[in-house]
Amino acid sequence: MSRSLLDASVPDLVKRLSTDEKIMLLGAPNWWNTHALERLEIPGIRMSDGPNGVRGSSHFVSVPAQCIPCATSMASTFDPELIHDVGVFLAEETKVKSSVVLLAPTCNIQRNPLGGRAFESFSEDPHLSGTMAAAYVNGLQSQNVASTIKHFVANDQEHERTAADSVMSERALREVYLYPFMLAQKTAKPWSFMTSYGRIEGVHCSENPQLLQEILRKEWGFDGIVMSDWYGTYSVDLAINAGLDLEMPGPPRWRTPMLVTHMLSSQKTSDGALDACVTRMLEFVQRQARRNPDVVYGDGVERTLDTPARRRFCRRLAAEGMVVLKNEGSVLPIKGGRKVRVALIGPNMKERVVSGGGSAALKPSYVVTPHDGLVANAPEGVEFEYEVGTYAFKYRPTLENYLKTLSGERGWTCTFYKHDVNGSPIEDPVAEFVLTDTRIRLNDFLPAGLTPTWTIKLKGLLAMEKTATYELGLTVAGRGKLFVNGKLTVDNWTKQRPGEFFYGQGTVEEIGEVDLEAGKPVEIMVEYTNTRAPEGPESDRSQPALMRGLRLGGCEKIDPDEAMARAEKLAAKSDVVVLVAGLSPDWESEGFDRPTLDMPKRTNELIARVGKANANTVVCLQAGSAVSMPWVHGVNGIIQAWYSGNEVGNALADVVYGLINPSGRLSLTLPVTERDIPAYLNMRSENGKIHYREDIFVGYKYYQAKGVAPLFPFGHGLSYTTFTFSNLALSGPYAHDAAFSLGVSVTVTNDGPVAGSEVVQVYIALPEMGLTTPKLQLRGFAKARDVAPGSSKAVSVTLDKYAVSFWDEVAGAWRAVPGTYGVFVGKSSADMVLQGSFVLKTGFIWNGL
Repeated sequence: MSRSLLDASVPDLVKRLSTDEKIMLLGAPNWWNTHALERLEIPGIRMSDGPNGVRGSSHFVSVPAQCIPCATSMASTFDPELIHDVGVFLAEETKVKSSVVLLAPTCNIQRNPLGGRAFESFSEDPHLSGTMAAAYVNGLQSQNVASTIKHFVANDQEHERTAADSVMSERALREVYLYPFMLAQKTAKPWSFMTSYGRIEGVHCSENPQLLQEILRKEWGFDGIVMSDWYGTYSVDLAINAGLDLEMPGPPRWRTPMLVTHMLSSQKTSDGALDACVTRMLEFVQRQARRNPDVVYGDGVERTLDTPARRRFCRRLAAEGMVVLKNEGSVLPIKGGRKVRVALIGPNMKERVVSGGGSAALKPSYVVTPHDGLVANAPEGVEFEYEVGTYAFKYRPTLENYLKTLSGERGWTCTFYKHDVNGSPIEDPVAEFVLTDTRIRLNDFLPAGLTPTWTIKLKGLLAMEKTATYELGLTVAGRGKLFVNGKLTVDNWTKQRPGEFFYGQGTVEEIGEVDLEAGKPVEIMVEYTNTRAPEGPESDRSQPALMRGLRLGGCEKIDPDEAMARAEKLAAKSDVVVLVAGLSPDWESEGFDRPTLDMPKRTNELIARVGKANANTVVCLQAGSAVSMPWVHGVNGIIQAWYSGNEVGNALADVVYGLINPSGRLSLTLPVTERDIPAYLNMRSENGKIHYREDIFVGYKYYQAKGVAPLFPFGHGLSYTTFTFSNLALSGPYAHDAAFSLGVSVTVTNDGPVAGSEVVQVYIALPEMGLTTPKLQLRGFAKARDVAPGSSKAVSVTLDKYAVSFWDEVAGAWRAVPGTYGVFVGKSSADMVLQGSFVLKTGFIWNGL
């Protein structure tokens, strides 16, 4: 295609477009691209899901990618410079996937740790969330990849997510939920926004003129495009009139020539509203084509970018986000130089848990498991034994690492067949692919030539490493059967039981047993059809897209009581235990919320029993948010390891062995029980409404106001050295108007034995004003990096008008009142070590940014 768009006049192009062509530009041809118009030489551009990696444009045949840590891990670095580098890193990943738009970052608020997508969001705190989101966006866009910041706004749980009305005060909306988007727009200016699925004040966000026109475009000055979440468009005229520029994905449900021209002819919408959206879309496409001509006009091939430098970056990022929560008796770091017997225990120890599930999931280019990393990086003298202790999966682990095709390639073959008039497969195949995953997603790709109903057959040779009885599990959204050496082993075809698979549209995992000899391959075949059994599960109506696919997993069959006893015995005879547990994409994912803070199955029992056998147990928790820890006083070490991406094993080893001095600090409060969660009793949609009754008291602000002690407070994290803060100084002059600025400086001294980094957290207390306000609010932070033992570093933080302002619902504006403001410098929200104050003599009101 010619590159004439690069020099074209957008207003002239709009005049040359037919109405049908305009309508095309406001929809999409498929899941991941915008429409190209050959007549006017307008290219399509490709986008890809984030936020913890770049998956590419296919669920079905995914090109492997680097998986970086989840957002809660990134926020726990408290290091915007590092997160800027993440944006740069992901821009390179995006371009090698032939994309120029990344659907990231997610900067919703962790209002409720049980939210299925909590791991995608940075923090419970709006200032930390917005600061990290801005750094991410600036890094991404510095390399000419467009950020699509999401989900605008209040996409904080999955229950009834396409229908629920988030009922909240105007103060909560402004001070908590819009705030991180506002900060990102102020300091990074994302080139696109994605709307959330739900409603505000009864109006879906994708057709909400108050959000999209009044606040985003007029008040904040946003000049990019607004796109819907996938199937998050609910109207023709309302969405166009509100300024929703792009309905995703395609083919569109709403923006068809028939529907839009009907809205135009009936004057439900206007040519002016249509042209405004078209103009923004063309400007966006033109900008991205100018910035990235080699990608937009390139070969469209998706590639994997994997270098030693990129691996080192992922390893460092993962390690810097890990938070040491507890370290009694200096159980950490584990040192060598002598014989040390280390027990490696836990359901996640050998599993490839790198991310939460849903649209954030991707196929990693490689994975260093905790077991692999801990063994490979061990100091001299350390010896290991391993026991699983208990299983904790919902679906048995996938099997791609043990599969080869009949011709010896890695993976298995997937062959498509169309159906005859009776619904039976026709013998001649339509297409064949080699897949290196046993999770098969068929929502964004089907080969041409299929009938409305169709069949796939997946064949391969399975060879396991150990002689044992294995449980093979088949989960489907559709119907499926598993055969082993020609024998029907799992029937998930005839009768089906509804489950949570594929956003609630699939079945539970049906199990079959088979005896396998080590290294001896057996032939497996899965037959799948996109229809469901007459008595099969209904699709979850709260999910916007019809999903089809299957998942094959398997593992050794174990006796759970014997496995637990073996883990206890191993712990008792060891010097130290490293136990890796937590959640996984099975339990923490887009499409459903977690039912409980508890970790799955017998995980808590395992930790308690192992800790009783050996108190020198270090529990490493893989989760994107909080989990319960009823065993907290029974173990000496706890590391919040989050979801840490490809390099999880190496990064964990760096922390466990002291190859780095940990400096991560909690980006959210960890509660003792579910009853302590501020949103408790209001976490689900009831009659189509989610009541945000905790109002502005989200996270640590609630715990302080109610006097509730958390398990571990926001901002908490331990080091292998000790730091003191001193010499708090507040510097002006500062203006008594919207140009307000205040400098805060602190001296950080390393009093301990090793070099390390410390986070300085600055909280503000507003003066008494007759309104209920949080006791303290984080309004600035900085990291003193690599402070040598016995030395000091000065750290400075600059506060602006945001630090002293609250939303005045009567004035419909931000207000700062005259009075005395407290400045608190702490190591966490519950550990303030320095205190000062300043007086604002004259108040002021402001709007915009």
